[in-house]
Amino acid sequence: MASDAKLIELEKRRIFPLLVSYSMPAIIGMAAMSIYNIVGAIYVGRWCGAYAVTAMGLAFPVLNLMVAVGTLVGLGCAASASIALGQGKRRRAQNILGHCLVLSFLTSVVVGWLPLPWINEIMFAFGADANTIKPSHDYMIVLMLWFPFNSVFLGLNHLMRASGYPKKAMVSLIISMVINLAVAPLFIYTFNWGIAGAGLATAVAQTVGLAWVLLHFFRKDVVLRFTRGIYAINWPLTKRICTIGMPPCLLNVVACFVVLLFNQLFITYDGQMGVGAYGVVNRVIFFFCMIVAGITQGMQPIAGYNLGLGQYCRVRKVLLNAMVLASGITLFGTLLMQIFPRDIAMLFVKEEDANASQIINLATYGLTVVSLIFPFVGSQIVISNFFQAIGRPVMSIFLTLTRQLIFLIPALLLMPIWYGEPGIWYSQVVADVLAVIMGFTVITLFLAKVFPKKNVCINNN
Repeated sequence: MASDAKLIELEKRRIFPLLVSYSMPAIIGMAAMSIYNIVGAIYVGRWCGAYAVTAMGLAFPVLNLMVAVGTLVGLGCAASASIALGQGKRRRAQNILGHCLVLSFLTSVVVGWLPLPWINEIMFAFGADANTIKPSHDYMIVLMLWFPFNSVFLGLNHLMRASGYPKKAMVSLIISMVINLAVAPLFIYTFNWGIAGAGLATAVAQTVGLAWVLLHFFRKDVVLRFTRGIYAINWPLTKRICTIGMPPCLLNVVACFVVLLFNQLFITYDGQMGVGAYGVVNRVIFFFCMIVAGITQGMQPIAGYNLGLGQYCRVRKVLLNAMVLASGITLFGTLLMQIFPRDIAMLFVKEEDANASQIINLATYGLTVVSLIFPFVGSQIVISNFFQAIGRPVMSIFLTLTRQLIFLIPALLLMPIWYGEPGIWYSQVVADVLAVIMGFTVITLFLAKVFPKKNVCINNN
């Protein structure tokens, strides 16, 4: 069967081409998501003005919370399904598919719909003022209303990739990107819906992507498919899914509060335009991190499946290959941000805008600073996600939280006091240096103890 062949290649094929074949669709898909995130911000900045760009920056913490819920279920189900398939537990993997559908929808309804009556109060608490509250409200209301459908789309997309269909998972994201880029100019500019049009374009695109993913799981010739009896919630399985999905969830929850702290500091030193500049830098950094996330998503089913088989040297090899690829991506990003920081910043605003020069100058400086240690960040992201992929969520949570809580937040609280506004940017560099050192130390000790080189694979490719 074709579905069995998808699983056999996880066990037999050489690691590097296998990782590339699984990562490339994920990279293209994640890049597609980031591109319409960036292009959407460019559309908004050029057609709606600098305050609208700032509004998108103010909305970032709320979006991080929404993403946290999606990753809790989606990535938890993907890693759990890969391990179950590697162990030959097809029925358990089928039940994980049912849990992914039900849990993604229910959790996102709670997070996306319940806060709607208080959206203005939330945005004011996150730093909005009289100039930015309306665009912030208009943007967030659409995304929150559509969030359950977005969450199901991304959750099932992760599971599609984990069950052996990385190219189809890529296509679903590309379809979503193309539709978003096509309708956004119509909604924002032609129909004059402003920043709300940007949110609506994203919602429409994700709905079409969801339809594509649902059609896949209704097919009879795929590894996992919708069948009767898989939708009843099993609490031990739910606990396992949430435990494995907790590291990326916590990462986004903590990121919400970190971005909120950044926004408050930039408002203190630079006003609302400081938030806009930080939003620009965040989107550029996020683009390259999403590409690295594509590599980790390609790594996840390979590591999880071979762990289930006991092929430990293949687990080790896929980690090392993923670290090399991720480092190459972040090195390329560093070169771009160091050589063309001003050109990148100028993409996001109209130069005729009265506030454009402040955003451009701040974002230019920010890009050159935060990218200083960026070549090593790719490997650190891979290491953290590796522990999630092999079902070691505690280690993944530890590495995730040390960077954000133990290193970054104290640096954010102290360095601006010592160095003023530049200290806000340099706090990220300090946190990244410490997180990279911690990540390499942990993975070196772990590999030496758990997956030593003397472990020989049955199929040593």
